Amino acid sequence: MGDSSGDSVSVDMEGVSLCGKEHLVQTRHGYLSVAVLGDQDKPALVTYPDLALNHMSCFQGLFFCPEACSLLLHNFCIYHISPPGHEFGASAISLDDPAYSTDDLVDQIAEVLNFFGLGAVMCMGVTAGAYILTQFAMKYRSRVMGLILVSPICKAPCWTEWLYNKVMSNLLYFYGMCGVVKEILLKRYFSKEVRGGVQVPESDIVQACTRSLDERWSSNVWRFLEAINGRPDISDGLHKLQCRSLIFVGENSPFNSEALYMTSKLDRRYSALVEVQACGSMVTEEQPYAMLIPLEYFLMGYGLYRPSQSNVSPRSPLSPSCITPELLSPESMGLKLKPIKTRIPHDISC
Repeated sequence: MGDSSGDSVSVDMEGVSLCGKEHLVQTRHGYLSVAVLGDQDKPALVTYPDLALNHMSCFQGLFFCPEACSLLLHNFCIYHISPPGHEFGASAISLDDPAYSTDDLVDQIAEVLNFFGLGAVMCMGVTAGAYILTQFAMKYRSRVMGLILVSPICKAPCWTEWLYNKVMSNLLYFYGMCGVVKEILLKRYFSKEVRGGVQVPESDIVQACTRSLDERWSSNVWRFLEAINGRPDISDGLHKLQCRSLIFVGENSPFNSEALYMTSKLDRRYSALVEVQACGSMVTEEQPYAMLIPLEYFLMGYGLYRPSQSNVSPRSPLSPSCITPELLSPESMGLKLKPIKTRIPHDISC
């Protein structure tokens, strides 16, 4: 178990709900911010956000939903990993520093798990973060017991995405986090209905996300974008994954077709797709309630449940000291999930 000396610095994150304590963990590729929330004796849930986001701007909507928060915090200690330089108060990373690849980011996650003394973990990622965690699960199979992926990607960038990313990369490099870059990113994250238009004002979550983007160092976002734009195709290895996977994707996400393609490459006995209608890529923010019931059924396969009203804080039946090899076997993980769609009323929000 790591402490706040030597390779880590602990900082209390005051004034921000559900953030826990931030640790700066030294890795071979620089420091990485990890916000730890919950009882560290419980199983670990590792999160990784999408491009230009951190855990608050990518997962706040989900964790602000009381039902989802109680389900996840009852059963897990949350380890929110931010991409390099994306955390609150981050410094600008010099453009002269060596560039990193997605494989370097994957190895950073392994170093974080080693620092905290973690074994097999549950993983939750959004788009670019989903790619990083999927690649992690393929490289470190024994360290992942489940994947919860939101609007994931698995192929190398198509020409359209590559071109968009190159335009955004050049704008970030020469002009910083300008209005055009923010517009491209918001289209990546949210559906048109949430982004608003001439006669419809943009929603509160879009305004909050825009403020968050203003806080990012453009050089740090540029480095992460360059790594994601140079990602390899990992689809051929998806059928070898030894963990269960739950995939959410918004109907209006620009990555909808790729999420469907990724689902087709996974072992259908141990994977499920939830396509959320009238939603963009970031289901965690736009329609977090659509995730609740599928998450509950998914976690039931691991013997995990939401706390009852009469007993709000029992210890999870799945703690690191009682995980058996049989439980980690896909054939013993419970329910067989089937592809489903959800329709959530537009007026429901956290």
